[in-house]
Amino acid sequence: MRRAASIMHLDLDAAFASIEQRDKPSLRGRPVVVGGIAGRGVVATASYEARTFGVRSAMPMAEARRRLPSGAAYLVPRFEAYRRTSQVVMELLREVSPLVEQVSIDEAFVDLAAGGHDCAVPPVTALARQIKDRIAAATGGVTGSVGIGSSKLVAKIASDLDKPDGLTVVGAGRELDTLHPLPVTKLWGVGPATAERLRQAGIRTIGDLAARELVDLLAWFGQAHGTGLYRLARADDDRAIVPERDTKSVSAEETFGTDVADRAVLGRELDQLAERVAQRLRKAGLSGRTVTVKARYFDFTTITRSATRDQPTDEPRTITDTARRLLADIDVTSGLRLLGVGVSALSEFAQDGLFPVGTAEAPTIPATAPAPVEPAPPPPDTEWRTGQDVRHDEHGPGWVWGAGLGRVTVRFEGPLTPPGPVRTFRADDPALHRADPPAWR
Repeated sequence: MRRAASIMHLDLDAAFASIEQRDKPSLRGRPVVVGGIAGRGVVATASYEARTFGVRSAMPMAEARRRLPSGAAYLVPRFEAYRRTSQVVMELLREVSPLVEQVSIDEAFVDLAAGGHDCAVPPVTALARQIKDRIAAATGGVTGSVGIGSSKLVAKIASDLDKPDGLTVVGAGRELDTLHPLPVTKLWGVGPATAERLRQAGIRTIGDLAARELVDLLAWFGQAHGTGLYRLARADDDRAIVPERDTKSVSAEETFGTDVADRAVLGRELDQLAERVAQRLRKAGLSGRTVTVKARYFDFTTITRSATRDQPTDEPRTITDTARRLLADIDVTSGLRLLGVGVSALSEFAQDGLFPVGTAEAPTIPATAPAPVEPAPPPPDTEWRTGQDVRHDEHGPGWVWGAGLGRVTVRFEGPLTPPGPVRTFRADDPALHRADPPAWR
């Protein structure tokens, strides 16, 4: 435990939904849900307007639709837009301190002491306000909630106490006063099963948990979990800020609205997933040796198939060919509800470039492998997904409002414009193109 409130946790508020509202002026102030919009999709992020109706992350999208009124917006994720905003935020945090631990695309821990800052409560509070203002200005209005404390645990919990756009500083010596009245579910490691076991024992708050003896927790949860809960209930957390985390794998997956048994359709989906993985590898400057295909059936049974190459690769075609061979070994007759592709055993270089295709040294595909199949273009109605960025040769940039029955409806607006007009086109209109996310500054 530190003797000063020198660890900051920043959590962007409803990040995906907030970025969508920033880039789509017509959605500001309205319920917005980002996630898989098909029947079996789940909510990734809900705006605070949607949360007032009880919509939460990981909720089935069908349940979200039942809860929300008409006029709510349901959008597919635009990860490139979210990554751009995340990069801006993380760069600002690294100006504050050399020790920044990015936990996810929208949250990070910062060691303020390592940045040479005065960590008494008044100056650190003023510093946090400056950081929040800079983030909002640099991201076009995306806000974040900040918690500052003497440990990661306290900072993380504090950032959640005053959302959205909140700021909570827990001074050294005030940790237990802050934590003990809170629900025990605020602690790391207290999921539904652990919470139910604690409830049966009459433990509802962190203070209730802190009042129990270690021997009780060991009997209920075992050595590792029981000891961890015992320490956290007493704010005993001495974990350091880890500025970089090793990426273990890069993957992409798709959950289908209905089970898919057609190998041609699955093959096309697999090609798109492999392309997405390859793009992410190249953006991160990584390559990998092991390709994995993940398949999930209607009853949630999940299987994987993997193949490991002698040399790492980031080539889309290599990943695609390997994934297709792996898919051929999976029984799809009863249909799949989810398909995924991943690359692991990562390194920071790719070997494929040393052996151009066609040379004697180039790795060859085994003769028993099926011939590569060129991906067929998707049907017009599935090419356009609600929320994606587009550009029309005549009307300019916009985003997909909806699509179906051979038509696509686009709202023409952006983060620096007022709410824009809506136009409908044929789904195969040659003047309509996919586009990069718009600039917000």
